[in-house]
Amino acid sequence: MRIDKFLKVSRLIKRRTVANEVADAGRITVNGRPVKASYAVKVGDEIEIAFGTNPVKVRVLSTDAPAGKDVAREMYVVL
Repeated sequence: MRIDKFLKVSRLIKRRTVANEVADAGRITVNGRPVKASYAVKVGDEIEIAFGTNPVKVRVLSTDAPAGKDVAREMYVVL
């Protein structure tokens, strides 16, 4: 799954276009490397998103698209 789609379905970022813009601006790093929106997310990747002054760091637990918004939080764990 692409990182922009993962961020949208896991509800870390509200819209896919916003996730795409954030990735292209270089504010998303995976395992310490900046990535573009087309990066393929794998289980175990550590994603860091620069949201202003406080970055958010998560570890990917699943790349399967969830059935509902209550299950979306099970796709990652906050570090």
